[in-house]
Amino acid sequence: MTMDAAVYPDDFQEIAPQRLRPLAALKAFNRLIRDKEDTAQVFEIMRALTGASGARGYNRMLRTVEGGRQAFLRQELAYRLDDPAWLARFAPGTVGGEYRAFREARGFTADGLAETAREVAPEIDAPHPVVWYSRRLRDIHDIWHVLTGYSTDALGEACVVSFSYGQTQNLGFAFIGWGAAREIQRENRSIPARRAVWQAWRNGRRAQWLPSLDYEALFAEPLETARARLGIRPPTVYACVPEASRAALKLRA
Repeated sequence: MTMDAAVYPDDFQEIAPQRLRPLAALKAFNRLIRDKEDTAQVFEIMRALTGASGARGYNRMLRTVEGGRQAFLRQELAYRLDDPAWLARFAPGTVGGEYRAFREARGFTADGLAETAREVAPEIDAPHPVVWYSRRLRDIHDIWHVLTGYSTDALGEACVVSFSYGQTQNLGFAFIGWGAAREIQRENRSIPARRAVWQAWRNGRRAQWLPSLDYEALFAEPLETARARLGIRPPTVYACVPEASRAALKLRA
């Protein structure tokens, strides 16, 4: 054994595949249903059901020129997204301008979401490429709200995570999306929640693969131009639900 191996034995420890824990996901989902604002439960579900999807997603990045470039640069998007001077550069109607308006209307910050993630999974800041990819998915979640047209009401969140499942094949997204659709349907049968999340999943599968994008360049692009270029289809089922009906959803305890 070399001196380095003796002093730093964990350096040579192989990373085991992440075990799926559906029961833990179910318990976290029940807590989330009782309080939609309890974002920590989302991270509990994702931690329980991510499995090997993170490693698959990172490896997929390496198979394209731009994805490989982003993986090589390994930028932390949360720092950019919380820089008001940088966000102020983007004109209204661009992806960046619409993202800025989205955040300001809701008081969201990328660091706030990151802090919640750290409470559940302290290892999320680990210097490892697959963990970096997980941080990237976390940080682009609100950008995908803007790109897809789904708001932050209960149905909109169910749809954007279903879109995310179509993109990433992460079972945590599927669990949240379909579970929330079921609860919404139970609360208000007139809302086509299952059709909305099904369309969102299909839209995610049909769009270009978004995790590997150069998001700094994307922010300067007009939103409608970006949607067309990336093949992001309009959320017609979601949009047909009156805004007042979506806002009234409380989900069932």
